[in-house]
Amino acid sequence: MISLKARLQALYEGDTDQAHRFRYALLAFDIATIAFVIVTSFLPLAPWIIVCDVMLGLGVLADFLGRLVISRAPAREFLRLSTWTDVVAIVSFLAPMFMQGVGFLRILRTLRLLRTYQLLDRLRQDSGVFLRNEEAILAATNLVVFVFVMTGVVYVTQAGSNPAIGTPVDALYFTVTSLTTTGYGDITLPGTSGRLISVFVMICGVTLFFRLAQVVFRPYKVRFPCPTCGLQRHEPDAVHCKACGTTLNIPDDGVD
Repeated sequence: MISLKARLQALYEGDTDQAHRFRYALLAFDIATIAFVIVTSFLPLAPWIIVCDVMLGLGVLADFLGRLVISRAPAREFLRLSTWTDVVAIVSFLAPMFMQGVGFLRILRTLRLLRTYQLLDRLRQDSGVFLRNEEAILAATNLVVFVFVMTGVVYVTQAGSNPAIGTPVDALYFTVTSLTTTGYGDITLPGTSGRLISVFVMICGVTLFFRLAQVVFRPYKVRFPCPTCGLQRHEPDAVHCKACGTTLNIPDDGVD
């Protein structure tokens, strides 16, 4: 068991090429899982979808158990909201006929994986596009995660009681129209809880959208920690830190 834990720890937290490939594979698996959830939400429940759900659920369960094994305090993991969303997502895949729709919560694992230090650091090294647009990519990820999490919440709370919400696509449509404050009015959430969900979607969604617009349209800066004061972002051609005046040696590729 000790050797298994050490091997898993090396894969999840190590700095070897094998560990990097493993974490990239996890990210690809998460993205493929979300794509599957989105695509199959347009289709009627069929035997092949159930089989794929179970297979994906087993994969997610293996990942979940692996993270518990390497955790220094496994019991404390269950005090985190993200852990319980993982549990709900696993159950939704293993019992798709009973919990269809909440698989959207799986996207929270993608967000957590994308924000781990090891993966972020490797992405900065491997991808110049990511390095130049890190904040915009993370802001877009936050917005997409919010949309699909709220889609799951709307579907779970409204399906069966609200005739306008019959499929996850209806819930996604409502979430997007509420977030953009378009509000066509063809789908509404009745009752006090429905109104509170709508208000939450509008307030948080607009905030995340404006955050994305802010990082996309503001002047481009490079990430380079100042050795004296630690300021992280500077103008691409900066010679001195604007906070403390320390001389900077920001590396570039020599292209104007």
